[in-house]
Order: sequence, then structure tokens, then C-alpha cells
Amino acid sequence: MRGEDRTSGTLFSYVDIEGRIPARHPLRAMRRLTNAALANLDGAFSALYEGCGRPSIPPERLLRATLLQLLYSIRSERQLVERIEFDLLFRWFVGLSIDEKVFDASTFSKNRDRLLTQEIAQGFLSSLLGLPEVSARAPGLRRSLRRPGPRRVSGAILA
Repeated sequence: MRGEDRTSGTLFSYVDIEGRIPARHPLRAMRRLTNAALANLDGAFSALYEGCGRPSIPPERLLRATLLQLLYSIRSERQLVERIEFDLLFRWFVGLSIDEKVFDASTFSKNRDRLLTQEIAQGFLSSLLGLPEVSARAPGLRRSLRRPGPRRVSGAILA
């Protein structure tokens, strides 16, 4: 029997985004490690934000999105936000549900000074490299990332 070609969406969806990501996908391990490293920075994040006012976009989500931008060589923050909007894998990695609205690309510009300061970025990398799973698998990586100066990764210079 031929299936029906429905062009309209459904009102409710009961799909678990976690179930849509393959169990052996490489980003599963990366997300677990990233979340562990970000948990170590919880106090530093709290110190960056005021106790009152409108709630911000969680800094963990912005850093996870930035990590995706680096891993997938996405050229601009606008392209990254567009990819997060339409890609379930990216939504899952960042921590957005299917129904949540993706933040605007200008959010990165406004938060770059706050989140990508030397202390936060260095703390994130140090926390990530300090995890037992990372340090056991890549002992030389820690030394090479802690050297001063720019680094080259597939032709791109990382400060």
C-alpha cells in the first residue's frame, strides 16, 4: 500500500531528541567530556553574572556552540545559529530541545568578551584536559596546547 504524502506538520511531538542521536556517534563522548569540564567552571560562570535581572542564555550553551563551530569549521556565527536551528545533532549537543528557540547570532558578539576571556577559555581547556579520559588518551596534547603562541589546526590559526 502506498504511503500518504503529508505536507503539514503535527501539533505535538513525542520524540526524545536523545533517542535520535546514534549511541556510537563521536559527539556523544565529546558532549559527556564537555559537560564534565563545564561543571568544573560553574563557580566562574556564577561570578560573571549579576544576581538580578533578566535570565541570560546559559554560558554553557554558548561554549558548546562555539566548540561545534570549531569542530565543524563553520565560518560564521550566523551560519552556526542556522545550523543549530535545523540540525537535531547540533541542538542536542548545545542542550536545546526541539521546541526551544535558538538564540540570535548577535548573542555571541555580546558575550564574547565575557566568555572568551583568557581566564574562562583557559579554564575550560584546562578542565577538559584535566579529565582522566582525556589525559590518558592524549598525553602530548596537554603539553602542546599549553605552549604559548598560536596553534594551527587543519590550516586555521587558533589563538
